[in-house]
Amino acid sequence: MFKRLIDITFSLFGILILVPLFLFISIRIMLDSKGGILYKQVRVGKEGKDFILLKFRTMFVDSDKKGLLTVGTNDRRITKVGKFLRDYKLDELPQLINVFIGDMSLVGPRPEVRKYVNLYSKEQLKVLSIRPGITDYASIQYFNENELLGKTNDPEKVYINEIMPSKLAMNLNYMKERSFLTDLKIMAATIKKIF
Repeated sequence: MFKRLIDITFSLFGILILVPLFLFISIRIMLDSKGGILYKQVRVGKEGKDFILLKFRTMFVDSDKKGLLTVGTNDRRITKVGKFLRDYKLDELPQLINVFIGDMSLVGPRPEVRKYVNLYSKEQLKVLSIRPGITDYASIQYFNENELLGKTNDPEKVYINEIMPSKLAMNLNYMKERSFLTDLKIMAATIKKIF
């Protein structure tokens, strides 16, 4: 209950404070390429329930039909403004709305698409017992995940067999030690990593 109260307070405060930045980013996206401002994707949340995750659109329209993973630093599907937003994780800011309405938490396992959740083992499925988050230990460890995948011959195979299990192991460890102080530590480390 305390964690939820913190999520509501911080997300509402963040949304209100960042309104000018939201407007500026929205205008830049509209001027840069055709399509909507927000990118909406179905992800798997708490208890395995689907929800709509919000991001600022960083790719050309329908780019996700060419693959769910972003590979390398020069993925041609990414717009000019989108590259900047991704570099500084600004594309994730609309998820404050997801946090406010209760789909997500500020800190928790990053939500996956159903395609990859269907590959989870019984043990790995335990991460779905809590709300997914905007950031977690795995987000910090794999901050430049797309660059790592860009160096491989089979990005999806590497993601499924190496990166995803590593992320899930970190998430399961987080669940054992989660606390208000742990969440503060992760948020601070995330901000430090971005800047």
